[in-house]
Amino acid sequence: MRTVELDDELAGFLEQDKPLDQAAREALVMELFRRGTISTGKACSLLGVSRVDFARRASELGIPYFLMTKQDWESEKATLDAWSKP
Repeated sequence: MRTVELDDELAGFLEQDKPLDQAAREALVMELFRRGTISTGKACSLLGVSRVDFARRASELGIPYFLMTKQDWESEKATLDAWSKP
């Protein structure tokens, strides 16, 4: 375990709706996920939440949950279209 010192002003910004330790942990995990440093599964594990809850919170924070290029999306769409044809 490591300790980080925060001044009262910064701590106040973090703990608006959650206790400081939870808010700081969430902020760090969400930023690591946003950067692509950790996977969705790892983020969920670190926060102790389900994928649905994680996706919902990421959306609330403006962090994309699905990161796809246009080419990725077209490939996925083509696969889904092929499955749906009789």
